[in-house]
Amino acid sequence: MTAARTALVTGVAGQTGSFLAEVLQATGWRVHGIQPAGSGAAPAGVAVHRIDLRCHDDVATVLHQVQPDAVVNLAALSSVARSWQEPVLTHQVNSAAVANLLDVVQELRRADPAVRFVQASSAEVFGRSADTPQTERSPIAPVNPYGVAKASAHLLTQAYRLTGMHASNAILYNHESERRPEHFVSRKITRAAARIAAGVQDELVLGDLDVQRDWGWARDYAAALALILQADEGDDYVIATGETHSIREFVEVAFAAVGIHDWQRYVRSDAAFHRPNETHRMVGDPGKIRRVLHWDPTVSFEQMVVAMVRHDQRALD
Repeated sequence: MTAARTALVTGVAGQTGSFLAEVLQATGWRVHGIQPAGSGAAPAGVAVHRIDLRCHDDVATVLHQVQPDAVVNLAALSSVARSWQEPVLTHQVNSAAVANLLDVVQELRRADPAVRFVQASSAEVFGRSADTPQTERSPIAPVNPYGVAKASAHLLTQAYRLTGMHASNAILYNHESERRPEHFVSRKITRAAARIAAGVQDELVLGDLDVQRDWGWARDYAAALALILQADEGDDYVIATGETHSIREFVEVAFAAVGIHDWQRYVRSDAAFHRPNETHRMVGDPGKIRRVLHWDPTVSFEQMVVAMVRHDQRALD
């Protein structure tokens, strides 16, 4: 009998980390997780290590203790808006911490060259790309501190791959679910729709309603991460749907799900919520991951929004 493989997932209590842990456990992996002190609960069966990834000694201690077959880094300060307020912290968490992980994985490879690493990269590394849609070959040209930090980690992962490490970048476009924290615009919208329909909220205030994003279902994206982790070779993959929808469309679908079709009465745009250097349209080309790893999204944009709204309605019961 083959011994169970061990994965170490950072950010394991977050939306995508928790889904990935469940996917891996369902296929026989043992899962360890890294979370900072005071963060949320990880899925059942995950051995959690509470450390700060910015501390190289802590990272080395845990990885040498766990001896993982694979490390997936999903830990990040994930708000573009917050990255403008805290650019130094964003760099430390989203870039320097990745250097710590890669350095220690390289140490582990001296005993086991097969140890793998997957970095959760981001569509924000492309910035205002002239490519539509963006592919794995699109220029790296970020326009905000979050994207810059993610780009640094992305390029560093590629550099370690050149040394022989099985190292991959999963270039994640927007992905949502009922586990998305409420400060993200997707949950802000679905929660407001449920609350306004229930009479416990009066209005929803958003930024630019015309911003367009390539939105997918987080469970599908966790499945893509698992495929990348287990691929024959390390590589870079865009994980996206290839479709764009505006925030306005997101609002329309969410409010329609609760029976409100004149949503304009309840929603207003405020310039205070507009981001500097906003990238108004982002769309990824998932052709490579479809072709090489046979991945396809299973949930449509409308199904995703409605599922999130239904969850937020149940939460009010």
